[in-house]
Amino acid sequence: MNGKALLIGNSDGIGLALTRELLKRGYQAAGISRSESPIVNPSYEHLVAAVQDDDYMMNVQSVLEKSGPFDLCIYCAGIGELLDVARMADEVEIFEVNLLGMIKTAALVIPLMVGRGNGHFIGISSVADMLISAEAPSYHASKAGFSNYLEGLALALRPKEVRVTTIRFGFVDTKMAKGDVKPFMMGVERAVEHLLRCIEKKPLRYTAPRIIIPLLLLRRWMLRFRML
Repeated sequence: MNGKALLIGNSDGIGLALTRELLKRGYQAAGISRSESPIVNPSYEHLVAAVQDDDYMMNVQSVLEKSGPFDLCIYCAGIGELLDVARMADEVEIFEVNLLGMIKTAALVIPLMVGRGNGHFIGISSVADMLISAEAPSYHASKAGFSNYLEGLALALRPKEVRVTTIRFGFVDTKMAKGDVKPFMMGVERAVEHLLRCIEKKPLRYTAPRIIIPLLLLRRWMLRFRML
């Protein structure tokens, strides 16, 4: 496993752990995140930039021109906060990071992959895309849009020899994991194992852990029943 990878939102959590693993496996990599990276490696370059900034697309373009072309692009950025109706402006930022940042990245990266007839774009979503939430409506809705968009894009790009994978995780042991109940919590190392499998197999959709799916379906049915 080797090539060139661009990772967005990789200064901590899953993105950081995956970057380190790809470097171990011979990849050259570049990362963009709002914080400095602790990685010091001659095969790695890092740019500090936030996906919600006005100049984000210009920053991505500069990395593509300097370090590309990339065989693999992984969008790891994401934020999630519980709803505070006194601070609704925070809801806007969640959509900017979780959904629009991914679309901006894809808009720059994927046409280059199509032009080469090769490439793999991965977006880290969540099984929260299945549910309506009163506690965190922006997170759930942004992930629903994220998954829906990427899966549609995957179907459109199949004839172009460009693969798109949506990875839907349950709770992973990072700062993103919020809530009093966190069933089937997964460690970061295990999440990286799932990502590496997706890089190899290139599925359209991948959900982990799969055991959580029946619980989510039950939860969705219960929520719909309450809304009647």
